Amino acid sequence: MIRTEAAAGDPAGPCVAVIFGAAGDLTKRKLIPALYNLATRRLLPENFAVVGVARHELTTESFVDRLDRDIREFLKNELRSETWDWLKERIRYVRGDFGDADSYRRLASELSRVDAEHETGGNYLHYLATPPSSFSGIVGQLREVGLVREAAGHWRRVIIEKPFGRDLESARDLNRDLRQALREEQIYRIDHYLGKETVQNILMFRFANSIFEPIWNRRYVDHVQITVAEQVGVEQRGGYYEEAGALRDMVSNHLLQLLSLIAMEAPNSFDADAVRDEKAKALNAVQPLSPETVLKDAVRGQYGGGDGRDGERVRGYRDEPKVAKDSNVETFAALKLMIDNWRWADVPFYLRTGKRMADRLTEIVIQFKRAPFVLFRRTAVESLSTNRLVLRIQPREGISLHFGAKVPGPVLQLGGVDMDFCNADYFGTAATTGYETLLYDCMRGDATLFQRSDQVEVGWSVLTPVLDVWSSLPPRKFPNYAAGTWGPSEAGELLARDGRRWRLPA
Repeated sequence: MIRTEAAAGDPAGPCVAVIFGAAGDLTKRKLIPALYNLATRRLLPENFAVVGVARHELTTESFVDRLDRDIREFLKNELRSETWDWLKERIRYVRGDFGDADSYRRLASELSRVDAEHETGGNYLHYLATPPSSFSGIVGQLREVGLVREAAGHWRRVIIEKPFGRDLESARDLNRDLRQALREEQIYRIDHYLGKETVQNILMFRFANSIFEPIWNRRYVDHVQITVAEQVGVEQRGGYYEEAGALRDMVSNHLLQLLSLIAMEAPNSFDADAVRDEKAKALNAVQPLSPETVLKDAVRGQYGGGDGRDGERVRGYRDEPKVAKDSNVETFAALKLMIDNWRWADVPFYLRTGKRMADRLTEIVIQFKRAPFVLFRRTAVESLSTNRLVLRIQPREGISLHFGAKVPGPVLQLGGVDMDFCNADYFGTAATTGYETLLYDCMRGDATLFQRSDQVEVGWSVLTPVLDVWSSLPPRKFPNYAAGTWGPSEAGELLARDGRRWRLPA
């Protein structure tokens, strides 16, 4: 194998990555570039192969030719021909319909040939880059032909893309279907947000630094804000969004995962189940929302026309392709959640996410309580700013700490300053798709960054009251925020009632 970069970890063991939906966008934009990046970092084994499965009338040669064009378009760094040639030689294609039993028998035959040619040992990572409606059927068919059966020392794992159901009932149904063919240890429910460096850094930051964990509680923290804002609209995903909406698309997975990482207790180890146990406990401690509380502490919005990223005029959600002209689907959601445990009692967690917002931004704000003013009463200081810790997940990954410092001069004055850390400045930039760590961890059998069935179901339990109220009470004035703004005014009022406000980027 051509080695082009040093890596801190050991290569994964021999295996085949089987990608269902291999002719789709996820494969060409994320998965193949991620596998290439793993190869450049010496993290793929010599005994490795990829088998793509899709309905398209392609041969292995034409499939590889397509990928060769695609990777030159979507790879964020320079393509190194030696590494790419090494990977291309290990790519195969099987044409088949996901509901056709013969397709899986052809896949089984192809995997036997790949095992013999590349000595991959019968270890298979099945990646379901398909619509959620196909998940149960594909796993059932894999069971029928023995491609998820573990024996003779080999492993078989399945990666499931989000969404994991559309409500609590459908999530339970999906988990039941998966468990008929797989053990929980074989199921890897992927959330690509957990592949982002700053998200992974939350655990390191909290538990490897003794100065922060002692103040990570209700005695010192006033409130927490979690924002996932997108400048783009729904683009070509109008049909999907009409079925999902912001609450299902973003809050049920990304935002609740971020909340659990911030709120969890320290695990006994970084063993996958130890970490996931604590994350599940944090979500289980979220106070249930009553219908009355939903009306007060949950805000929904839908964007209308307005100004886009470059000042160009953009259309409203109801004018997007495949969207109903009278659609009541939310493109913005904000919630106030309370966690009912000793660490976080009375500390509100404010969550918001939206399309066509004023900026592209994903961050977590830990707002600390104000220091007592008594010391400054006979000085020129009129007020004290609060300390604030900001964990930036995108676009400029890093961490900043806001605190007060004396302004130079004979008069006692305080100014707010920021101590800022940026990943790229300290550790350099490495182009990634966000999937590298997740794929590598699955190959190694490390499920720490993947959701377990109980986490999925408790997440839906948190949101069920909101879904119920919003489905029974249509919104009164959609669209209620213009594209290029920070969402509906009610989102600001959600915090203003508590004497707080959303942090806006500088």
